[in-house]
Amino acid sequence: MRIDVAIMDTALANVPAKIAKLAELGVSGVFTAEGPHDPFAALFLATTAERSLDLMTNAAIAFPRNPIHLAHAAFDLQALSGGRFRLGIAPQVGPHISRRFGLEWSKPVARMEDLIAALKAIFATWSTGAPLQHEGPFYKHTLMTPMFTPPQSGFPPPPIILGALGPKMTELGGKAADGLTTLPFMSRNYLEEISAPAFTRGLVSSGRLRSDVEVVTGAIVAVASDHEELEKAIFAAKGLLGFYASTKAYRPVLESIGEAHRYPEFAELARAMAFTELAEKVSDKMLSQLAVVGSPQEVATELQQRFAWYADRLAIFFPYAASDQDLAELCQALS
Repeated sequence: MRIDVAIMDTALANVPAKIAKLAELGVSGVFTAEGPHDPFAALFLATTAERSLDLMTNAAIAFPRNPIHLAHAAFDLQALSGGRFRLGIAPQVGPHISRRFGLEWSKPVARMEDLIAALKAIFATWSTGAPLQHEGPFYKHTLMTPMFTPPQSGFPPPPIILGALGPKMTELGGKAADGLTTLPFMSRNYLEEISAPAFTRGLVSSGRLRSDVEVVTGAIVAVASDHEELEKAIFAAKGLLGFYASTKAYRPVLESIGEAHRYPEFAELARAMAFTELAEKVSDKMLSQLAVVGSPQEVATELQQRFAWYADRLAIFFPYAASDQDLAELCQALS
């Protein structure tokens, strides 16, 4: 199974060296997400270093960005990376769109469907020279002059990978995107009972085959061969789980493991900015069903059992940095 790892915790100046090291250790690709830096910045730096790893935004928040802005960044990264870039986009949750970005939150599934269609229309114009003609309910793009058209790179437009949790957005991924990526805060129950059926409905509605759409599953992983280091990794994983559990939109994942009643407790701690206590409140049940923990071989076995039936590749989040040796052993075990 192909493995992508996050590089959000890497200082921008250190990205080229980090990329080279990860390639040596055997990872398949790297990804960024929204955080202290724009998710595209580190990937542009990554293109200056190593030339074999796949690159992905996992994910860039779509609605605050105009489709033209997304398209330019994606087209440039596709050219600079030699065709190894995948544009991962996601809707985020309502409070972040309205309170952090200061924008209206409305009809996210319909808006995302129109945004994906707009991106594909822009990519087609840049790739074939066809007139730009997209007039949807949310986005209208009908002008593209040579001055604003990127030069041909010889590579196809980058795939659009949709990040989704709820069944309607997941169904849209199967219907309209080139790929689907799931949250790392995820249980096997939720994948089997909610995600996979919704994804299949999307495929059927579009007349596409499963092989036409890439599935990337996120996973929170605490891996270490040393017992003391593993304990540190577990506490860090619990911190991340607690943060996700405090978000109302992610409550269905808690419900899938019978822990929905815990949401108010986590939400109250998050409002109080009590992030250490969030980690302490994560139960062993939550840890075992929402994260993957153990030695490299144990983690590899569990990742295969939990995700291989559904996923084409894994996007691994290490809340506590795995050692080079442990990461290399994990990659080897999954290869």
